[in-house]
Amino acid sequence: MAKYSGKIGFTITEKTKPGVYKPTTVYKKYRGDVERKSYRSNNQTDQTNKEINVSNVISIIANEYAYKNFQYISCAEYMGTMWNVTDVEVAHPRLKLTIGGVFNG
Repeated sequence: MAKYSGKIGFTITEKTKPGVYKPTTVYKKYRGDVERKSYRSNNQTDQTNKEINVSNVISIIANEYAYKNFQYISCAEYMGTMWNVTDVEVAHPRLKLTIGGVFNG
């Protein structure tokens, strides 16, 4: 099992002025393990550079902030790129994050 160390993004919508809301992403550093590595190329497109999708599972050692805000986890850093978090499983004392396509936030 590979080790993991990287940033996890928590995106929270905040009120900036009356009637105006803006998403704000806060990044925190976490450590853990990479439990599953799976890469897939999207060959259905006519693009020169094919999109790569991953469905890796990253298991992080969660702190109190992560437990209270796990519903706001939007992205995770993996191999130098920020990826969308598609699923979060609470498995105390860890959070298991499934990542998907590239994060564009």
